[in-house]
Amino acid sequence: MKLQCVFVLSMGFAALSAEAQENPIQHDAEFYILQAQLGSQWAQDDAAVDQALAAFREGNGGNPPNIVSVLIDDLGFGDMGIPELNAVRGYETPNINDFSDQAMRMVRMYTEPSCTPTRVAQMTGRLPVRMGMGNTQVDIAGEGLPGGEITLAEVLKQAGYSTSHVGKWHMGDISESWAMNQGFDYAQHAIHQQGQLTIFHDDAIKEQVSVAINDYDDKYTVDKWFRPDASAMMTVIEGEAGGPIREIRMKPGERWNAAKYDEMNQAFQDKTMEELERLAGGEDQFFLQYWPMIPLDNTRTGRTGPKSANGGLYVDKMQLLDQWLGDLFAKIDELGLAENTIVIVMGDNGHFTKYSPQSGFTPMIFRGGKADTTEGGVRVDAFIRWPGMIEADGLLNSIIHVSDLYTTLSRFAGADEFIPRDRLIDGVDQSAALLFDDESKSRRDHVIIYSDKKPEAIVKDQLKLILPPPGKNPIAAKFFDLYRDTREEFSVSTEVGAWGGQEFVRILGRHMARKEKFPDVPPAYGAPYEGIENTRPETQLAVDAFLIKRAAPQQ
Repeated sequence: MKLQCVFVLSMGFAALSAEAQENPIQHDAEFYILQAQLGSQWAQDDAAVDQALAAFREGNGGNPPNIVSVLIDDLGFGDMGIPELNAVRGYETPNINDFSDQAMRMVRMYTEPSCTPTRVAQMTGRLPVRMGMGNTQVDIAGEGLPGGEITLAEVLKQAGYSTSHVGKWHMGDISESWAMNQGFDYAQHAIHQQGQLTIFHDDAIKEQVSVAINDYDDKYTVDKWFRPDASAMMTVIEGEAGGPIREIRMKPGERWNAAKYDEMNQAFQDKTMEELERLAGGEDQFFLQYWPMIPLDNTRTGRTGPKSANGGLYVDKMQLLDQWLGDLFAKIDELGLAENTIVIVMGDNGHFTKYSPQSGFTPMIFRGGKADTTEGGVRVDAFIRWPGMIEADGLLNSIIHVSDLYTTLSRFAGADEFIPRDRLIDGVDQSAALLFDDESKSRRDHVIIYSDKKPEAIVKDQLKLILPPPGKNPIAAKFFDLYRDTREEFSVSTEVGAWGGQEFVRILGRHMARKEKFPDVPPAYGAPYEGIENTRPETQLAVDAFLIKRAAPQQ
């Protein structure tokens, strides 16, 4: 059966590759409006990019660059890379600050408002609403990223890359959604996220980070399945593509707690360092993805590590993560990889403001945080380093969406021919803007910001429209000039709406019309944790309960 699946997958890739030679990548409507105006210049830019990439490969033994991608959870803009803002906060990220001096800051990097959708967009190059992945699941859900999506790892594998993923994943609890089944040769990652792993585990419950789970007398509780048991849920899995998948570091009857969370995070760091060394010793170019779970860490129980003047729960762990990333950067240098490796370090969305101020983080430059569609929810620190190719200590102020990494990294890797043409790809190729540090070469001037399935805002140039409810005239809707008003506090509705209201409505209209040709589809559904070899008895009981609840409406 595994051989048959591999054969079908290979045939699918072959079909995509053949189609890629004949058809252009399909984009959203606004791309074609820019292309109509700038197509001739883009053709010249493409030729210049091809020349630059060919020169790099010639000096690199004919090979494209390695890629290391670090995606950090729940950080706002300005939380790393700027020592002056470190000082304002009362903590330090010296290793990331040094890295930022060697890299280009993508100043206007937009993500999605929360963990799962940002990760989906980066992995697929598509808005998560397109496959029903705009929500963030915390516990057992029986759904995830469809196997038919073509991830960045799958694109790079077609170009000969070795692929590895370590850390957070958070794109589903069904087998087809996991990293080792989505293009990674090897993966070690949590199935769920910090809700299970640091917010409602046993120690967090004792500290009342979470309440009303099992910190009360339950004599009046009738439904014993209503409250999740974090220890019964699957934790961290490990496996290779096509091979067995096992849960690791948890035994039957063992409880999850703060010590287990610390152990897991250290293990992710250690495994990332091991994978870097292993991949560096191989013959192929490689794509290594490290998605840490810290700085999120909600308990004081057993707390160790660096301390800051800030003293916040997340901020102190951010200093630990900075040390770990410093070790990663040093290992890249030690292995002689720095000159032929693209390294990206960025956040996935704004602060988890529910836990402000005890986390140590509050919104700084932009208003709002995680789950918000204000700039504070979707603007993040983002750096890309490629010595000799991308300007060190540079600033690119073009709008970039996280989905653009899919298309741009594929181009850098010489793998863009494997990007599928049978679906809409939201990510655009920003290679010219990055390689030549030139905002005029950007191929994006807008983003449509979704909250789950609902578009809530549109950014175009420096202007932002908060989408009005149905029936309300867009002339009177709230507009903000983001250069003048980073916190979106002073609406310029009349000043902009009088001339721009209908223009923004047309942007949304074209976007929705494009969906008629490329309709959204639901996520994949299935039995949670299916295919794991060593499911614990308590985990199976939790799955059985979930399946009964899912079937209840059909009784």
